Parts: sequence; structure tokens; C-alpha cells
Amino acid sequence: MSSSNRIIVSVLGKDRVGLIASVTGVLAENGVNILDISQTILQEFLAMIIIADMTGASVDLVTLKERLNTKGAELGVRIGAQHEDAFLYMHRI
Repeated sequence: MSSSNRIIVSVLGKDRVGLIASVTGVLAENGVNILDISQTILQEFLAMIIIADMTGASVDLVTLKERLNTKGAELGVRIGAQHEDAFLYMHRI
């Protein structure tokens, strides 16, 4: 296992004005730095993946996930977050 502080955040749901700003705002409010972001709109649905660094975060991953889940419920989208190592382990060939 690496000692990386990188996380993978995924957002899936119906697109609407301010959605990306709301999700990235949660990260910023908690001191999480966005390293890369990819998003696509498929008809009216948003699929977004964010790679972020928690080195300077003011919260741990469990707390961040709770805050992202709360924001996702407010916005009507599904937001997931996991440590990069867990993501890579789950998606290995």
C-alpha cells in the first residue's frame, strides 16, 4: 500500500445548475485540493470523477464522505469517495 493521500470522488446524477460548484465547494471547505477532474454530460445526466489530495484536509476521509453524502442527498445525486489505494485494488485486472 502506498502512503498517498489521494482520493477518488465520483458523482452521478441528473445535471443541474450549480451541481459541480456544490460538490467541489464541499472539498474546498474541508481543505481538500482537487488535482484533476473529468466530467461528461450524457443527455441530462452528469458523470464526474475527481482526483483530490487530502494532505491539507481539515477532516478525515470518513467525515468527508459523510459531508459529501449529505450534499449528495440535498442535490439528488450519488457521491462516492474512497482512498486511491482502495479504488485501484477494486479495479485491478
